Amino acid sequence: MSSKDQWLLPDGIEEVLPPEAWRLERARRELLDMFACRGYDLIIPPLIEHLESLLTGTGNDLDLQTFKVTDQLTGRMLGMRADMTPQAARIDAHPLRRDAPTRLCYMGSVLRTRADGFGGSRSPMQIGAELFGHAGIESDTEILELVLETLSLLQISDVHIDLGHVGIFRGLARDAGLSTVVENDLFDALQRKAVTGIEEILMAHVADAGQRSRLAALAQLNGGADVFERAREVLAGAGESVMAALDNLDAIANLLRQRAGDVTLNYDLAELSGYKYQTGMVFAVFVPGCGREIARGGRYDAVGEVFGRARPATGFSTDLKTLINLSQRDFGGISGAIFAPADEDADLHVMVKALREQGERVVHALPGQAGDAATMGCDRVLAKDKHGWVIRQA
Repeated sequence: MSSKDQWLLPDGIEEVLPPEAWRLERARRELLDMFACRGYDLIIPPLIEHLESLLTGTGNDLDLQTFKVTDQLTGRMLGMRADMTPQAARIDAHPLRRDAPTRLCYMGSVLRTRADGFGGSRSPMQIGAELFGHAGIESDTEILELVLETLSLLQISDVHIDLGHVGIFRGLARDAGLSTVVENDLFDALQRKAVTGIEEILMAHVADAGQRSRLAALAQLNGGADVFERAREVLAGAGESVMAALDNLDAIANLLRQRAGDVTLNYDLAELSGYKYQTGMVFAVFVPGCGREIARGGRYDAVGEVFGRARPATGFSTDLKTLINLSQRDFGGISGAIFAPADEDADLHVMVKALREQGERVVHALPGQAGDAATMGCDRVLAKDKHGWVIRQA
């Protein structure tokens, strides 16, 4: 790289400059306050951990997304966090180790080797919440409500939530006796809604016509609330776990409508984001004009097992930078400032201190500096008259 290009950042890595940084920080503070009011305790996990800790449970899908380095002290492999969810699960399982339900929230930068999902960035500012220790539909619904409240605080409107349940596909695959390789191939085809590919895989590996029909139907089972009625018809004959998963999803949707009122819900029984670690309801949030989900989450009960203490778990995460770009709310930047001259007058310094204690932004000039009040972003100046120091318009 030539010296003239040394200031450039790597692709997918961005910095936040004023005044956008102030908007981001104000939103961060309000969101954390909102989480706290709902009983969520803030955690600040480390940026780097032992690699095996980051890539266990929910982290298995993150192997290719994780930057890896060697610890010069121990020779062990370390990873830069690409997702804070595994860290929250580790904290619940060991440092906190509570028996009662635990609500945790977090916000911080994550680093990824490849742009994925949120806005094409490799350095999202991840914000999320996790609820450990409760397996009922009430905790899943609480997380969905928290997502809606997050978007409402930021005045992001016309929100659509896609709901699915990994237990439906997982149960059908188990009924059909699919090998891990075939199950993964079918999973990929379902995510792409590749009907021809789905049929080819099923014809080659599933002998029972009923099992083939039920698995193939998943690609078409999406839309409004009528999906449940259609699903009960076309999935009739499936194992008990499949119908239990369908009932669980229906119950969560009903409770969410009861609590949240006017919310747009879509159902996609082939929606399997995070399939390799999710264990129940999954969801993705969309808004018009944005080609990818702006938040995602669901249930992942098995994640704590790798840390020696499995507990029911459900949660969500999103990227604050993406949300701020979509927000219709004006968080504002720094609104006005007072320019103080480069003067060592004791009374001036007393006044500057008093103004700052009142919450005013006061910029003290430096001797011989370039730039006047306007250049320094100030709309007022401190000037001295016969009565002392006074504030005047710049």
